[in-house]
Amino acid sequence: MFDTVLVANRGEIAVRVIRTLRALGVRSVAVYSDADADARHVREADTAVRIGPPPASESYLSVEALLDAARRTGAQAVHPGYGFLAENAGFAQACADAGLVFIGPPASAISLMGDKIRAKETVKAAGVPVVPGAADPELEAAARELGAPVLLKPSAGGGGKGMRLVRDLSTLTEEIASARREARASFGDDTLLVERWIDRPRHIEIQVLADAHGNVIHLGERECSLQRRHQKIIEEAPSVLLTPEIRASMGAAAVEAARSCGYVGAGTVEFIVPGGDPSSYYFMEMNTRLQVEHPVTELITGVDLVEWQLRVASGEPLPFTQEDITLTGWAIEARICAEDPSRGFLPSGGTVLALNEPAGEGVRTDSGLSEGTEVSSLYDPMLSKVIVHAEDRPTALRRLRAALADTVTLGVPTNAGFLRRLLAHPDVVSGALDTGLVERDAESLVPEGVPEEVYAAAAAVRLAELDPAPRGGWTDPFSVPSGWRLGGSPAPLPFPVRAAGLEAVMAEAPAGARVTDTSVTVTVDGIVHRFHRAGRWLGRDGDSWHVMDHDPVAAALSGARHGGADTLAAPMPGTVTVVKVAVGDEVEAGQSLLVVEAMKMEHVISAPHAGTVTELDVTPGSTVAMDQILAVVTPREEEDA
Repeated sequence: MFDTVLVANRGEIAVRVIRTLRALGVRSVAVYSDADADARHVREADTAVRIGPPPASESYLSVEALLDAARRTGAQAVHPGYGFLAENAGFAQACADAGLVFIGPPASAISLMGDKIRAKETVKAAGVPVVPGAADPELEAAARELGAPVLLKPSAGGGGKGMRLVRDLSTLTEEIASARREARASFGDDTLLVERWIDRPRHIEIQVLADAHGNVIHLGERECSLQRRHQKIIEEAPSVLLTPEIRASMGAAAVEAARSCGYVGAGTVEFIVPGGDPSSYYFMEMNTRLQVEHPVTELITGVDLVEWQLRVASGEPLPFTQEDITLTGWAIEARICAEDPSRGFLPSGGTVLALNEPAGEGVRTDSGLSEGTEVSSLYDPMLSKVIVHAEDRPTALRRLRAALADTVTLGVPTNAGFLRRLLAHPDVVSGALDTGLVERDAESLVPEGVPEEVYAAAAAVRLAELDPAPRGGWTDPFSVPSGWRLGGSPAPLPFPVRAAGLEAVMAEAPAGARVTDTSVTVTVDGIVHRFHRAGRWLGRDGDSWHVMDHDPVAAALSGARHGGADTLAAPMPGTVTVVKVAVGDEVEAGQSLLVVEAMKMEHVISAPHAGTVTELDVTPGSTVAMDQILAVVTPREEEDA
């Protein structure tokens, strides 16, 4: 076993790997950009090395800096985590050339399986069924020959980045261009392939483990069909769809796929499965790394996959055979992401002001967060994972819903409340899953507006802030905001407040409200409501709201400045990547004007109506905050008037 291992990643990924290194008695080395100098993974490692100047998002991708950090700290091996450089054959080879052990498969396997086109050809030759499709340079012609719907995918990477489902081939050219931009930004390679889309498919993957002595086994499947924008959000093991016979057949196919590329280490073979005929499965791709969802496999098999990555990389043979692997109970994982369901799941950001991560019997949280963590738009939106294990699926579902209700991340909007409601969806409870379920029903799982009691709690906070803090001695009774008035009951004290992205309302603090630095309790219509609190942030059952004071005078002045014209604001914190217009340009309703990117996701800003661009405050490369004004479009009717 190695003495020292450098972890070439950040956030919850690095924290997870460091946990196993500590358990094995191996010294861990973290790396960090300037933006992450006080991050949790830095604090939990045995030592840490700064790896370069801004831009922070590129620091973790600097092969030279990572190899230098390994040399300076005496590391014998490098663990790439998952994502970033974990599937980069050049990095794996650079580690080998520098005399370091890359804790993952050989560069040749990464290169082969990382190219989805070659991967499909290789596993097909090994007898594994594949989805019909084609690749560049015949991409557009092949898509039209396959017929709608088709799925565009980047050849160089996964995770939903650069994927586009095209149901209307009249938009094919534009979708290809958009997919290429996102693929290039995410993987540095804009090569695409196209595949026939299977309606209502299930996404099931098989975990494989291989050593350097020719032993390859699988550790069962994971059901990953609950996705949004092709990104997994809930994963479970095992799958309710598979019979023992189909599990054995898919497992054997996954083992053959791993053998076909000379695989070593932990990896995942992903299959697309028609829900009506699970025996007709197709190879989709192989992820040559540890997966985000690996904990559910660990919990039902009792195998620490990071530990066996390390042991295999140090030359140990697998001590167990396929017959030794048993699946016990049920495990489900929920990915907590920095995104705002109430604003169309756009990426969010901010400072973590209050944090509670669930733990206890059958509950595990993998996280890179701590109070004070700054969540920026530079990295992937996933913040943490809440994973549960129980004796059966219904118990696991209940346990995970309860754990998500206990999850608090104030200061950064997340999807925890949305996931909690998703887990109670009738089709999820029954196991009737498919990859389109979330997109079809997402709207019904996002509450409309803000509950009355949230505004009441915000007013109670505002009232408490006006109350003079007792310092002993006499308090001027006229300084206490009690609503007292001569000859009558106390007057109600309404406050203008506004939740992010919504119009202002007048809210009153209920009598008997209790406000502390960390909580608010109010009674509305005889029902007691309790909230977590951090400043003007309120949270409950995984949901959170940022309810601010509203200044109607300032709002009126802002509206007057633009003469009533429509302002286009940034829907999320991020970077402007494309500007298609200039001041003075005439635009049509729905015309694409700008593209804002955050956390590797593009969002197109379109003209709300026909008119003239009268203000444009950004250029390509501009960093913008949420709700920052980007442009102003004066309606054509106003011009005519």
